[in-house]
Amino acid sequence: MADNKDFLKEEEQEAAAAQGSNEPIEAVFGESAAPSETGENGEEPSMGQEDSAELKATHEKIAELEAKLGEAENRYLRLQADFDNSRRRAKLDQEAAEKYRAQKLITELLPALDNFERALKMETDNEQAKTLQQGMEMVYRSLAEAIKKEGAEAIEAVGKEFDPHLHQAVMQVEDENFASNTVVEEFQKGYMLKDRVIRPAMVKVNQ
Repeated sequence: MADNKDFLKEEEQEAAAAQGSNEPIEAVFGESAAPSETGENGEEPSMGQEDSAELKATHEKIAELEAKLGEAENRYLRLQADFDNSRRRAKLDQEAAEKYRAQKLITELLPALDNFERALKMETDNEQAKTLQQGMEMVYRSLAEAIKKEGAEAIEAVGKEFDPHLHQAVMQVEDENFASNTVVEEFQKGYMLKDRVIRPAMVKVNQ
């Protein structure tokens, strides 16, 4: 027991001697007080090559995702534009179909109207034929009124300046009673359905 006490006293004396000589206690015991977290020059340790490669791969992945996102947005905008154009065309087609819905029927009726007009121009002294003409005139007027309600109108020709969009010249003459490029005679009536020419007028034009 006495030996243990003597050993402790010796350690206390050595520690006191070390403090008196300003030497760190760690030096006495031959150990460092705490491990150092800095490098040789007192700087933090640099990032390893593995961390740098991982960061670079992350940036590349982000750039790739951003490019794909931009491509998807452009594709969406193109699809939206195509859809809007298709919807606009469908609406215009529907409006045109409604606007000119009677064109086919009117076009088929025009030859009948032409025949009525030619028959009504015939002169006759027979009372029975006159009565027949009156009945034909009533039918003609009914047909003309029906197509007019649908928006069809005859194109004015005689005395008007020749218009290739409205008139079809089948003959040319020299007539001092008319100005140059003026329609002098109509062979067949032309018709318009609202703002569309469904049949141009067949005319004779002054040179």
